[in-house]
Amino acid sequence: MNQRTFSIAMSVAAASLVLGAVTADAYTGQELASRAKIGIAEARAIALKAHPGTIADEELERESGGSGLRYSFDIKRGAITQEVGVDAQTGRVLENKKEGPHPD
Repeated sequence: MNQRTFSIAMSVAAASLVLGAVTADAYTGQELASRAKIGIAEARAIALKAHPGTIADEELERESGGSGLRYSFDIKRGAITQEVGVDAQTGRVLENKKEGPHPD
């Protein structure tokens, strides 16, 4: 296990304990998971680092930008819902914006 993977794994564990933010293992788009280099747990950790809170919804989808395959998370913190997109190939945050009045 390299340093980056270990660090991310520790972040996932910490986020789970502190925020209670990890949802059930089932998510929309699981049929695409075999094409992703980044797993859902690592993508959650990256998204929660970008915007701490509680994950309300998560999916793996094909969408333009980045590699074309991304995890999309709706993260709630108070009354605000933030949409955070993580590239499923690189782990790069592609989107981090307040969810509008008409979510996807």
